[in-house]
Amino acid sequence: MVDKKTGLKPKKVASDEKKPKVAKKTEVKAESEVVEETTATEVPEDEAKLTAKAGRRSAKALKEAEELQAKEARKASKVETEAVPKKPAPKPRSRIERAGKKYREAVKLIDKDKAYSLADAFELAVKTSTVKFDATVELHVNLGVDPKMADQNVRDSVTLPAGTGKSLRIAVFAEGDEAAKAKTAGADIAGEADLLAQLDKEEINFDVLITSPSLMARLGKYAKLLGPKGLMPNPKSGTITTDIPKAIKQAKAGRVEYRVDQAGIIHLGIGKVSFGAEKLQQNAETVLTSIRAAKPASLKDIYIKSAYVTTTMGPSIKVAL
Repeated sequence: MVDKKTGLKPKKVASDEKKPKVAKKTEVKAESEVVEETTATEVPEDEAKLTAKAGRRSAKALKEAEELQAKEARKASKVETEAVPKKPAPKPRSRIERAGKKYREAVKLIDKDKAYSLADAFELAVKTSTVKFDATVELHVNLGVDPKMADQNVRDSVTLPAGTGKSLRIAVFAEGDEAAKAKTAGADIAGEADLLAQLDKEEINFDVLITSPSLMARLGKYAKLLGPKGLMPNPKSGTITTDIPKAIKQAKAGRVEYRVDQAGIIHLGIGKVSFGAEKLQQNAETVLTSIRAAKPASLKDIYIKSAYVTTTMGPSIKVAL
């Protein structure tokens, strides 16, 4: 409607019913702001930590920081542990302390700083044998040679006056009448075809093998079988000979072969404890005489450095030479 006095349309006045609604909206908005403010102030700072997609506040960065902190803590604990003094390790026991009671008692009879004569050394060897069986008496001689040089490779054979105390099985590779003579002389095995058949099967039923020079070539293919066992016939050991009965007799009488090892030492059994000191001394003197005679001409230094006597599982005794 147009006002007749002013000619203008009257302005619309908001009704009283709508005013409360506007007021209500304002009140609702005010309440939400209050709730947000209360929430922001009441939540603790530790719980309010927020992770970012990248940077120092990212989940990956926070995890790496925790791992680094744990690593530093482990290092610190390790340093503290190492700072604590450790208990000293127990001192290792010597060979004599670890040995049996009988061996320890036998060692007390020997003066390690003294070199004994052959007679005294073998008397002590017989006394200090601690085993229940008839032990072998061994002679160990340290030489000042170089085994790598062909002219200093000391090797020889010798017949022991009192024998070795062992029963040897002797085989003779021969044919015809020679095999028959060998059987008569005391050979345990003598022949040709039978012996070769055993070697083909790698059966070794003997301790000494003797043959003649004419048949030696036929044993060449068995060198890998016989050589490592020390059974390959050799002219230096007297096992390649034309007088086979004599070789058998010497082997039965106690013929032994010695040879220097890679360290320049000769190891040789020279009898049994049951022989007694006198017979053992005879055997030892025979062996030492043979070793002295085999001295290489090219050697200028000391030939025999030291010698020791011992028994099976018994203590060693130094010998004065």
